[in-house]
Amino acid sequence: MKIKIKKIHKDAVIPAYAKPGDAGMDLTAVKADTNSLWDYITYHTGLSIEIPEGYVGLLFPRSSVYKSEQTLTNSVGVIDSGYRGEIMLKYTKGSAIRKTSYKSGDRVGQLIILPYPKVEFEEVDHLSDTERGSGGYGSTGT
Repeated sequence: MKIKIKKIHKDAVIPAYAKPGDAGMDLTAVKADTNSLWDYITYHTGLSIEIPEGYVGLLFPRSSVYKSEQTLTNSVGVIDSGYRGEIMLKYTKGSAIRKTSYKSGDRVGQLIILPYPKVEFEEVDHLSDTERGSGGYGSTGT
């Protein structure tokens, strides 16, 4: 699958798979903006992409994020097919003990592009019965 990508910053790095079999392509920071008031950092990738209709781009932190104790603020970023702006990732700054952060040139996240079904809801009065039923949190055991 080919996806159109545009560098909007001279230092932008085209996402790539680090190893064969990887699901996510690494995203590299070209700039970081710190917001001290709200205690988060926005990492700019300097890239915008054209995701085809019927597909979605999902942004995830890399597993190495634990070293900085940062957290992606929206857990998983969603890039819809109609979005043409810059890909950015917003992280919390980390604990008071470890206030490290990524720098320009660091890999700051992963991008996965997936197809998704077009869903149409049908309102009904009853749903089918299942073994779990309406059991919520912890209802399938510990």
